[in-house]
Amino acid sequence: MIKSIASSLSVAATVASLCALSPSVAQAAAIGEANTTIFGPKVYVFDPTMPAADITGVANSIYAGLESNEFSSDRYALLFKPGSYNVTFNVGFYTHVAGLGQNPDNVTINGGVNVNADWDNGNATRNFWRALENFAVAPTNGQTQIAVSQAAPLRRLHIKGELHLFDFDNNWNAGWASGGFLADSLVDGLVVPASQQQWFSRNSKWSAWNNAVWNMVFVGSNNTPAATFPEPPYTVIERTPIIREKPYLYITNAGQYAVFVPALQTNTQGVSWANGSTPGQSLSIDQFHIARPETATAASLNTALSQGKHLLFTPGIYHLSDTIRVNNPNTVVLGIGLATLIPDTGKAAMAIADVAGVKVAGLTFDAGPVNSPTILEVGPTGASANNSANPISLHDITVRTGGASVGRYDVGVKINSNYVIGDHFWLWRADHGAGAAWTTNVSKNGLVVNGANVTLYGVFNEHHNEYQTIWNGNGGRLYFYQSEIPYDVPNQPVWMSKNGTVNGWASYKVADSVTSHEAWGLGVYSYFRDAPVKLHSAIEVPNVAGVKLHSMTTIWLNGVAGSEITHVVNNLGGRVYGNTPAGAMRQTVTEFSGTGAGDTQAPTAPASLRATAVSSSQINLAWTASTDNVGVSGYDIYRGGALVGSSATASYSDTGLTGSTVYSYTVRAKDAAGNVSAVSNTASATTQPGGSTGAALVRTGWTATSSPTSGEPASALLDGNMGSRWTTGAPMAPGQSITVDMKAAKSFNKIVLDSTGSDLDYARGYEVHVSNDGTSWGSAIATGTGTGPVLTVTFTARSARYIRVTQTGTNSSWWSAREFNVYY
Repeated sequence: MIKSIASSLSVAATVASLCALSPSVAQAAAIGEANTTIFGPKVYVFDPTMPAADITGVANSIYAGLESNEFSSDRYALLFKPGSYNVTFNVGFYTHVAGLGQNPDNVTINGGVNVNADWDNGNATRNFWRALENFAVAPTNGQTQIAVSQAAPLRRLHIKGELHLFDFDNNWNAGWASGGFLADSLVDGLVVPASQQQWFSRNSKWSAWNNAVWNMVFVGSNNTPAATFPEPPYTVIERTPIIREKPYLYITNAGQYAVFVPALQTNTQGVSWANGSTPGQSLSIDQFHIARPETATAASLNTALSQGKHLLFTPGIYHLSDTIRVNNPNTVVLGIGLATLIPDTGKAAMAIADVAGVKVAGLTFDAGPVNSPTILEVGPTGASANNSANPISLHDITVRTGGASVGRYDVGVKINSNYVIGDHFWLWRADHGAGAAWTTNVSKNGLVVNGANVTLYGVFNEHHNEYQTIWNGNGGRLYFYQSEIPYDVPNQPVWMSKNGTVNGWASYKVADSVTSHEAWGLGVYSYFRDAPVKLHSAIEVPNVAGVKLHSMTTIWLNGVAGSEITHVVNNLGGRVYGNTPAGAMRQTVTEFSGTGAGDTQAPTAPASLRATAVSSSQINLAWTASTDNVGVSGYDIYRGGALVGSSATASYSDTGLTGSTVYSYTVRAKDAAGNVSAVSNTASATTQPGGSTGAALVRTGWTATSSPTSGEPASALLDGNMGSRWTTGAPMAPGQSITVDMKAAKSFNKIVLDSTGSDLDYARGYEVHVSNDGTSWGSAIATGTGTGPVLTVTFTARSARYIRVTQTGTNSSWWSAREFNVYY
């Protein structure tokens, strides 16, 4: 269909279009003119006078070819001139959708611009390589769905409704999604991440944020949740210390193409265009060398740069026989349509001199067939210029090793210059696709930072053979880090660091020589697919006073039995090694602060410990949180002087107890250095009376209903499958309920509602009622507060046919559960 559109153009229209730099038209435009601009046939520039059906047809035709084609060689940019459009379409791989107004509200799409994951049954963990920026969308149904993971930046968007960051599978389960990047954007309604495992948001605003899973970081944004890491795992930095927003293509008031270069800003909060246009300067398009993949060579690109031109890469794949050398200060190198550069001869694809103000944005780099020492080098070795007043900035940079084609390199991005700003990287050694093998698509490190005072936002760095990140420069700051260590390690002996003395290579390595460094929101995940491999510490940093880390987590995604991440940071934090219990899958360390000689100060003792019996087998504990000079990492709970559990928060539920029995408790706090507080006060409680709770009743023929209902029905509670679940499909609110019909009166004294796998979806408060006719329920037989994914409620034995559990709490997470069992 795309070819037929292009072939239908008249010669006159083609000539007129190519001869003019101005994109303006005097009358209604034909769709055939859309891809005949100075940017080549892979760029469609839509005019609001073009028929909406034709615009939709082009977008849908491109989507049909790229919905599931994750390693396609096609690249497209769909650009919308200022105005209003009544269109609805989906965005697939290698598609860049952008407005050409100076501000997002200059282009409004009434209908929808969405990203779904239908091609993989709701699984968005491979929805990579696409971009949406600089437009407003007014969704017809009030919701914009952008279900993406890495390398899919959302910038300068105005969502006039809700924003949903996930998709459902065929059974209406929320499908997996693995992170994303939102910057300089406004969402009028609620943001619903749902199953998004992590997310980074910078300088944005929304009415409310719904939930979190493992690691979410907000920098310089409005209406953020409270900073409550690890539960919910929100990390909030009130203001963005220094940023230059990404340059972008637009149309001036005079109807000419230009590139807008936002100004450097410090200490910001909220969107840059909240009170008018984003501050900055405009560069006319005639100052740019417009690169086309069918004609560009390394020589022609370097000639243009040497003549003082900026570079604009149009969509396509560029094979390079030499390094592109950016030597002039303030040069802008901008890619549209996921333009992709490949070094074919073992050289760096691009090298930036140690000069002020260079901006590189919107480029994908694929490793070439001959090993390159570096793919993108920022400043030469030994760079020393002080560019603090006008730093180099890098935006939406992707470096891939394998996947689309076999390739290899030593270092993906090497930053030697000082005062560099990085604004969204994905540095990916392929775990699937072409060349995805331990000894084939080799990359030692995704990122090496040698420069001082480098500030990076939103770094996704995965699967490299050695350290994922090495930070050698002082004064570094990192805001959000997501890293999966390599899947394909064949055995432990080949994956040992420090001259073969330490299991594995840390994902995030700050050099021993560094004396000042700070990072927020670091998540390191493992899936040792091929062998029982261990990583000693996910993060390694020097223990010096100037090194501080905030909000760290490790996750065991999956793996061969016996594999693990043993510690979170510097031998601190527990190991992750399995899917259950919850602590085996996820560990956290809230704060790390180096002290040089080591932290020797213990936290204060927990105060006001309280014990409340909520059933015959459960006592809930709560206390006033401790404080520490560095940070409290958790609490140990003692029953009768014996350790029975631990908690990351100031509460704990002790279960499996005996009815009508007195239990006494104390609590101690601990920090990441292993210092332990004095003991708390003693609190005691007597469990409620109860009988035997040893055997689960057979559920054959049972049915379940719920209010409200969703695409994940209550029948899932009784199917014996922890892979399915029931959910309300809405945030928790009082009055929501589950009703189980056992089809005949049964004797029972315990129910268990298991939300494992949806660990934050447990009822925040509950009442249990029983009935013999499904109409008369009487008073609650048990009430309480949920504290974790497995809700166990015991009570004096009852005989009834129906059981109803009613939500009495409120939370932004949906109320969900996997299984409902009844015991006697």
